[in-house]
Amino acid sequence: MAKKWVYLFTEGNADMRELLGGKGANLAEMTNIGLPVPQGFTITTEACTQYYEDGREINDEIRGQINEYIEKMEKITGKKFGDKENPLLVSVRSGARASMPGMMDTILNLGLNEDVVDVISKKSNNPRWAWDCYRRFIQMYSDVVMEVGKKYFEELIDKMKDNRGVKQDVELTADDLKELAYQFKDEYKEKVGEPFPDDPKEQLMGAIKAVFRSWDNPRANVYRRDNDIPYSWGTAVNVQSMAFGNMGDDCGTGVAFTRDPATGERGLFGEFLTNAQGEDVVAGVRTPMRISEMEQKFPEAFAQFKDVCQILEKHYRDMQDMEFTVENGKLYMLQTRNGKRTAQAALKIACDLVDEGMRTEEEAVSMIDPRNLDTLLHPQFDVKALKEATPMGKGLGASPGAACGKVVFTADDAVEWANRGEDVILVRLETSPEDITGMKSAQGILTVRGGMTSHAAVVARGMGECCVAGCGDITMDEENKRFKLGGKEYHEGDIISIDGSTGNIYDGVIPTVDAQIAGEFGRIMAWADKFRRLKVRTNADTPRDAKKARELGAEGIGLCRTEHMFFEADRIAAFREMICSDTVEERVEALDKILPYQQGDFKALYEALEGNPVTIRFLDPPLHEFVPTEEADIQKLAEAKGKSVDEIKDIIDGLHEFNPMMGHRGCRLTVAYPEIARMQTKAVIRAAIEVHNEHKDWDLRPEIMIPLVCDVKELKFVKKIVVETADEEIRKANSDIKYEVGTMIEIPRAALTANEIASEADFFCFGTNDLTQMTYGFSRDDAGKFLDAYYDNKIFENDPFSKLDQTGVGKLLEMTIKLGRPVNPSLHIGICGEHGGDPSSVEFCHKIGLDYVSCSPFRVPIARLAAAQAAIKEREERKSMEILLSSKSKKEKVLV
Repeated sequence: MAKKWVYLFTEGNADMRELLGGKGANLAEMTNIGLPVPQGFTITTEACTQYYEDGREINDEIRGQINEYIEKMEKITGKKFGDKENPLLVSVRSGARASMPGMMDTILNLGLNEDVVDVISKKSNNPRWAWDCYRRFIQMYSDVVMEVGKKYFEELIDKMKDNRGVKQDVELTADDLKELAYQFKDEYKEKVGEPFPDDPKEQLMGAIKAVFRSWDNPRANVYRRDNDIPYSWGTAVNVQSMAFGNMGDDCGTGVAFTRDPATGERGLFGEFLTNAQGEDVVAGVRTPMRISEMEQKFPEAFAQFKDVCQILEKHYRDMQDMEFTVENGKLYMLQTRNGKRTAQAALKIACDLVDEGMRTEEEAVSMIDPRNLDTLLHPQFDVKALKEATPMGKGLGASPGAACGKVVFTADDAVEWANRGEDVILVRLETSPEDITGMKSAQGILTVRGGMTSHAAVVARGMGECCVAGCGDITMDEENKRFKLGGKEYHEGDIISIDGSTGNIYDGVIPTVDAQIAGEFGRIMAWADKFRRLKVRTNADTPRDAKKARELGAEGIGLCRTEHMFFEADRIAAFREMICSDTVEERVEALDKILPYQQGDFKALYEALEGNPVTIRFLDPPLHEFVPTEEADIQKLAEAKGKSVDEIKDIIDGLHEFNPMMGHRGCRLTVAYPEIARMQTKAVIRAAIEVHNEHKDWDLRPEIMIPLVCDVKELKFVKKIVVETADEEIRKANSDIKYEVGTMIEIPRAALTANEIASEADFFCFGTNDLTQMTYGFSRDDAGKFLDAYYDNKIFENDPFSKLDQTGVGKLLEMTIKLGRPVNPSLHIGICGEHGGDPSSVEFCHKIGLDYVSCSPFRVPIARLAAAQAAIKEREERKSMEILLSSKSKKEKVLV
């Protein structure tokens, strides 16, 4: 039996998301619950995968099923492709299983040719509408299917409007639009080299191929990488009979949310345009009206729409983002999906749904994308400075947050300037999907056109980026990279500040302050902490970072990088003296100068953590990172050591290594210079004894972590130095303080011999930055130069330094645990690389049984939420398995 590649909307449901994509599954679900949906069919995500396997061709079997379903659709609608009496016109839209707004392609009004235009013109008695549809279709088809740039057609439209002395597309007459359609066809023929296709089935196959092809376009690839959407999923294609919002003043189109996507407030929120098609609202070509104004224009359709909104929110038990069209006063629903929302809105909506009895606490925790919390935790504009500042202009506050930076006018410039360390604000007439890389690189986005549901607004909210949209007061001159606002002309490089909550735009820099977190955030985090098993620590080297992490819920320090402390101005000189010493005695003398500073640093960290675990990694980087490079500093060091400048330069040259990341660093430094470990151990233990004496109620137990171990004999050697030094300090102080000595697992050989190393270690902590580097053989500092080529050629889908490689590096983690714990049952194991704050990596850490993850302070809430979601998911999977086994057992008993 042939595989089923195509489904009518009546054949699907919401549970078929993986096969039909999100849009197709929801169109089927809306059909099933009796909502007014223009009918059609969905070509599956598996067909997309097959398209790529077949060398980007639609094979005969899939093509045959598409033709079969065209006939079924013609019977359902009573219309036919190319018919002279009742022609069928369709939209062709993408629909991946995960929502990817604006990332893939759409074509409207497919099925039109000059004969069909004449038919619908006469039948509707509305030639303007007919020719408007045709010119739109030619432009979309040329752009999406044949990749002829939109700009050629937009130039023709602008020229026509100038010639006619009008500003808006809607002011063009039927004859104007007919003339434009012919101009568009001539442009098409000139660019493509053949006439515009008239056969609707040929048009449809071209459009379906284009949607499949758009799954692999650059903006979709970037979006997928950022949102953990696998390339292998593919996209479905939805072919749906057209509903027309551009037939006249009793028609319109809109986008609406059942709750405010920026704040989470309950109530209908959205925009619509009369006499327009859906792309006009999303693209921001015209500034739309508020959804509430629809009641005056279409009272009956608006009343029905409000009922539909309630039905959908109750059905999906989440805030819905809907697209709709009103044709001659009749409502048609074109899409619904769980709406993209800001982090602030996500927290409020989740809490409100619990309070309204629609969701459980576990479900509320699972609803929130942990990555979005990041946007809540960064600085906002200082309230006092904001009161004193006068806005230069105001747009729509489309995505909350504060952004300040230098003005740039193109996406490419945003990327280039950001790469050289500049904070930039991307200022555009309107954004398009091609701008995605520039939008990511910018601190904020400011557009002249568009509303709250324009491309800029939707994408910025999804990325958690500050955005002000639709500031019509701006006079834009993109070509010359300048704009006027509030009586001032701004050029590329001028600094502005934008407030994505209020829509205000300010001249110059507005100071920022740390975000204040309370209310729903605390509630969600309390629920998350109730459900999670995995502990969450922080990577912190200063008391300030440690305190911030504690405020955000950190349960200890998983990584304190002691080398960062050596770079302070009051101690780097002494450390350089140590490096340039000739004898052990000289090195000890130099290190003794640093000892009190290190002791003070550790004491402050212990106090900030109030008895929670503190893991201190001993010196890790190669020594060449600490030596001076400026002539004046070299001269100063020479004087301090009583050496000549040339002698110091010879020492510096001697520290040069061909591959320093695999050179004389980590525990290898202690093997060569045991006095470094002795000094650091004294600092750790003396600080702990001080704090222990002052806070007897704290269970203070410092964890000393030896880096870059590859052999148990290395650890044994360094541990002996640490233990002898620590025990002597404890004995002299007559203290009962306890401490632990463990190691980082960051070399593959350490993972392979974890059973031997566990016999000497109190704990393991995975340094997955180095472990990834050494497993792949990639330099993490240089991989960025070639990873884009790996993404383009589908070798990698993600940066392995950002997202844990669960297949390779993950296998080493699992092996370490399986080898280490039987040897030392009390061994506690964590992770402290950058992966500790990545949600998918946190889920993996939960699955393999780690005790904790450690991440940067601002990622602590992300890790807490991700850990809770991992625990909830595991429980649900276990429950499902128990139900399945129980059902199987009952069936077997019946058979017996």
